[in-house]
Amino acid sequence: MSKLTLKQKRFADEYIISANATAAAIKAGYSKKTARSIGQENLTKPDIKAYIDERLEKLESEKIATQEEVLQYLTSIMRGDQQEKTLISVGEFGQKIVDIDVGAKDRIKAAELLGKRYRLFTDKVEMDVSSDVTINVGEWDDD
Repeated sequence: MSKLTLKQKRFADEYIISANATAAAIKAGYSKKTARSIGQENLTKPDIKAYIDERLEKLESEKIATQEEVLQYLTSIMRGDQQEKTLISVGEFGQKIVDIDVGAKDRIKAAELLGKRYRLFTDKVEMDVSSDVTINVGEWDDD
């Protein structure tokens, strides 16, 4: 991919934010008079399109938690490092949001999920058994 000009990069970054080519062109510094045509033209340029696609893909992948993040989060819940917000009564008609430690049920569930991940609680036993089976084919008595 060839290098984008500063204006093209600004256009692409603004387009990623707004998904509006005309507005992105104006914010990138193109004239309002030509912003619409320049915006549409920029979206057809391979280098700009590739840059936009690459940035969108990166942004999308950042939204999804990795395996490590999930395991770290479950571990922090299990250890009691996380808190949750809850509503409590204050006086006769008042309420207030306070942070409380995660309950035992949630901590046990996190431990259970981690245990499953690391196969700590397996009920079935896998065995590898090999033996020879001999079948005798022949005449049998009718008794």
